[in-house]
Amino acid sequence: MILVIGDIIVDEFIWGDVTRISPEAPVPVVNVQKVDRRLGGSANVIRNLHALNIKSAMFGVVGDDEPGTWVHSRLSELDAEDAGVFTKKNERPTAIKTRVIAQHQQIVRYDHEWASPIHPDTQAKILKQVLARLDQADAVILSDYAKGVLTPELLQKLIPKLQGKIIGVDPKPTNTEYYHDVTFITPNLLEASQMANMDNINDDKHVENIAKHLLEKLRLAYILITRSERGMTLFDGKQCYHIPTAARDVFDVTGAGDTVIATFTACLAQGKPPLEAAKIANQAAGVVVGKVGTATASWQEIKNH
Repeated sequence: MILVIGDIIVDEFIWGDVTRISPEAPVPVVNVQKVDRRLGGSANVIRNLHALNIKSAMFGVVGDDEPGTWVHSRLSELDAEDAGVFTKKNERPTAIKTRVIAQHQQIVRYDHEWASPIHPDTQAKILKQVLARLDQADAVILSDYAKGVLTPELLQKLIPKLQGKIIGVDPKPTNTEYYHDVTFITPNLLEASQMANMDNINDDKHVENIAKHLLEKLRLAYILITRSERGMTLFDGKQCYHIPTAARDVFDVTGAGDTVIATFTACLAQGKPPLEAAKIANQAAGVVVGKVGTATASWQEIKNH
């Protein structure tokens, strides 16, 4: 089992066609054909683990509203434990990101989200639920979208309790100083450069310097930096490996980072060496960016790719 802790978001997609420009303003008019929802944010990691047939448990918060109820229902459908997902009444509604997509292109995105830190009582409840499931866990993923669940206070209490497990973090630069002693982090290049206070330059040697700096600073075992069209860089403390991109067509990068950390963690939990795990995660990312919207990759899709 893999535990996922972080910011739950509902990804809403409005699909349609554009055939004209509005007479009211120079904007496209989208003729809506369908609307659908998918688990997003940290909950998209759950979707990716489910696609890999990995049992999981989700920890976070939702609002006392219809989208929050939907989140619980969808997690149940994915056989993910949701006892650690707390419903907050009169505090914060469920976060929703709505994307309008026409002809396979995103026209606009609008967000309803609240990034204030969750209440200390809620932090304590999440910590208690995580510790109750820790014995059954092979790994823990901290999926930080900087929306208030993974507060500095919670991270400082949580990470020491997780020692002995594989601990993966999809980080946000604002919380850099609180990620010490996790197993690995999976930032994109922009995040990594901000975390290291170094220039955002997509050059192999420069990225190696960023990776080495962060691994030493945070006392990591590995760091896996995603580099868009340049693929990924893995540093295992001894050697840097530059892995070329596996993407054939790029339609949408939404949620690709969730796929990377889910696949990399799943492979490590199965005992695969870090380089092999990174190569498989790279293939998984190549699968999902070829799809539109928040997507997942199964073992078969990864193999076929």
